[in-house]
This record gives sequence, C-alpha cells and structure tokens, in this order.
Amino acid sequence: MERILECLMLVCFGLSWPISVYKSYTSRSTKGKSVYFTVAILLGYLCGIAAKIIGGDISFVLILYGLNFAVVSVDFMLYFRNRRCER
Repeated sequence: MERILECLMLVCFGLSWPISVYKSYTSRSTKGKSVYFTVAILLGYLCGIAAKIIGGDISFVLILYGLNFAVVSVDFMLYFRNRRCER
C-alpha cells in the first residue's frame, strides 16, 4: 500500500511539471519563477532516489522519481535560457 500511495503522490506532483515546462518555454520569461524553489525540488527528488537505492527498494516508483527529476531539470535549464532572453 505504501508504494501505491507514494506512486500516486509522484504522479500528482509530476502532472504539474510538464505544464510548468511548457509555460517556461513559450513565455521566455523568468517572471513568477524561483530558481531556489526549483533547486529544492530537485534535491528532494534526489533524496527520494537515493533513499530507494540505499534501501534496496528498486521498483517502478524509482522510475517516477527519475521522470519527475528529469522534467524539473528541464524547467531548471529553461530558467537560465529565459533569464538570458530577458537581457
């Protein structure tokens, strides 16, 4: 049951990030974005990934952590592209 609930949490969080990436890409603006918030989210996902690996709990949930980390990383990179575009 714990894996299912953790999976649902990751799916719920993960659904919002593609929207954020799309808005970042199309707006070409950093307005409303916090690079510190994004770094905190990335660190949280890294900790979740590390906990799964260290605990030997290699399951489908680890894939969701990886996917979310990848999408947030794209949003992180877009922040710097957009900051350059604003200059």
